Amino acid sequence: MRANEFLARLKNGEYVRAGSELSRFLDEAAQEALRITAKLNGAYRTPGEIRALMSELTGKPVDGDFGLFPPFYSDCGKNISLGKGVFINSGCRFQDQGGITIGDGALIGHCVVLATLNHGVPFGERHDLRPAPIAIGKNVWVGANATVLPGVTIGENAIIAAGAVVTGDVPANAIAGGVPARIIRTITEE
Repeated sequence: MRANEFLARLKNGEYVRAGSELSRFLDEAAQEALRITAKLNGAYRTPGEIRALMSELTGKPVDGDFGLFPPFYSDCGKNISLGKGVFINSGCRFQDQGGITIGDGALIGHCVVLATLNHGVPFGERHDLRPAPIAIGKNVWVGANATVLPGVTIGENAIIAAGAVVTGDVPANAIAGGVPARIIRTITEE
């Protein structure tokens, strides 16, 4: 299986059966991501070195204004798309097999978890995986220790409060917080 076929099957939300060809490819991608993130996290890296390693991890060029404070963890890497001027703070964990898209100017706080996989619910399917993408719009700010679950879209200019668990979509220009997250208020121009 080639990487583009792997990503297309995940993008289509294909159920990943434990032990399948897709599952084995997913395991191989995880090993590569572990190797690259070990380099990223193992010593001081200049901003240019960080961008080069993130380009290697994602398989795509990273914008010159991209910023990241390690450590950073991903168990795939190839299904992350980063806009211009994105900043990711330290300790973040991206489970990106289902796809993570982060829009221009987005800020991702300390220790944020973006999880794009669920396990099967029946006992016999517990090791199977169900991918669903996360989309984070332009100028979104995700606060420290927030968790965003599979299938969530966060609209442009939204703010996710620290510690929130986002289980459903958040509209543009909204502030959401809590467990599970709910809309607290709408942002208006000041």
